This record gives sequence, C-alpha cells and structure tokens, in this order.
Amino acid sequence: MSSTSFPLTWLYVPGDRPERVAKALAAGADVVIVDLEDAVGPDRKSYARAATTELLAERHPVPVHVRVNALDSPLSRLDIQALSGRPGLSGLRLPKVTDPAQITEVAELADAPSLHALLESALGIEQAYPIATAHPCLRGLSLGESDLRADLAVPGDEGLDWARSRVICAARAAQLPPPAQSVHTDLHDLDGLAASCARGRALGFLGRAAIHPRQLPVIEAAYLPTPEEITAAHEIVQAARTHEGALALPDGRFVDAAVVATAQRTLSLSHRTLT
Repeated sequence: MSSTSFPLTWLYVPGDRPERVAKALAAGADVVIVDLEDAVGPDRKSYARAATTELLAERHPVPVHVRVNALDSPLSRLDIQALSGRPGLSGLRLPKVTDPAQITEVAELADAPSLHALLESALGIEQAYPIATAHPCLRGLSLGESDLRADLAVPGDEGLDWARSRVICAARAAQLPPPAQSVHTDLHDLDGLAASCARGRALGFLGRAAIHPRQLPVIEAAYLPTPEEITAAHEIVQAARTHEGALALPDGRFVDAAVVATAQRTLSLSHRTLT
C-alpha cells in the first residue's frame, strides 16, 4: 500500500480459492478481503476457514481482512475462533450487523486488530450510529448494497442514496474514516464503475471495494485528487499559513478552517501519486 493512511481499494477474494488469494495479494490492492461468506458455497465453508487460517499464519505485505459468515449463523463463531490471534489478520469484517450488541459480543470473543461492520438491511441502517460507537475495536462501517437493495425493494441506485448518506454521516459522527463504496458487480462495465465512483466520491465515500483486479485502477483514479484539485489545495493551505482566521482568495473563494481541513486531506491523498 502507498504511504498514506487512506486505503482506497479493498479487493474481495473467495476464501476457498487459495490460488486466487495469492494473486489478489499481488494485485496492487490496498487491502485484501478474504471472503468466507457470500463467495463460498455451503459445502466449502470448512475448507475455506482452514485455508484462511493457514494463510494468516504469517504476515503479508498487504493488510488482510476476513469477512466471516453472518453473525446469526453458528459458522461465524467458528470463523472468529479459528482466526483470532493469527499473525496475518488485520481485521474482521462482520456482515449483516443490525445491533450494537453484536459488535460488543464479537469484540469480547475475537483477538483481532480491528472490526468493520457491514450494514445490509433497513434495521442496520437505522442503527448506524449506535453500531459505529459500540466498541473501540470497531474501526469502520460499510454498506452491503445488494442485500440492502433487496430489503428495501428498490431497483436502482437512487433508492439507496439516503442510506448511503446516513452511513457516511454516522461514520463521521463516530470519528471513523469515511466508508468505502460497496462493490460494482459488473466486471466488464468499467465506464459505469468510474461514473459510479464519481457519484460516490461526491456523496462522501472514500475508496471502494472491488471483486476483480481490473477494477482497482479505475477506483483509484476516481478517488485520487485531480491535478487541478491539488493545485487549489496548495493555494488554500498556503494562504491559511499567511493569514489568521477566514479569508478570501484573489479569485473570490472563501476560506475558513473547514475549507483548510478539506484541502489538507486532498494533499494527503495526493501523496499516493508521488510514491
């Protein structure tokens, strides 16, 4: 991963396909997510758990998270117990979270550096802020949009925008990083992926989950600041260094502390292009 605290690409890979996990680790993603849930058939769950446990016996250059099985399934406890304390585990992703108590329970059971809650239902969205503040081990929120779309019975993206904004605001209020967007499921529609990322960035997401390495450069390009944004951010930060309080730039742009903070984050993201 580049020298930044802002991961932009999160690559999912099935836990029962060790050869694909090896390729994912070399694909250039900021974080690899080994999936024990949706991507693994019922007859392959035990094998996927064992293979992932073996994988995490050592650390890897890329952070590795694991999406365990749904928390209302007995498989999830088996997953968590097998993975806890493994040297290569960077985080557990908890699907279909609906209650803050689920986070507390996992935090007490798991020996994991971080937990990340996936909100995939109307009830999960309604509980977004209590879930986000349930335990210090929780380090992020994300949406599971396929399940959420089915739960809400909405066919298009527009029906999810309120839920997306709700989760983004809950993460911010809980002082968590901005959520990454949910996956774009059409592997061949890279133009659609780019357009969707642009809209996600405008809503306040930061980065995106992917299901194929070909999606990674599109996501990174969409979320990295443009040269024009970098130039503007430099101007704002420089002006703030030479003036106290709010000010107006020569072109009329108003600058206050919030604008300066946004510019500083833009410059932090821009460092990825320099490494």
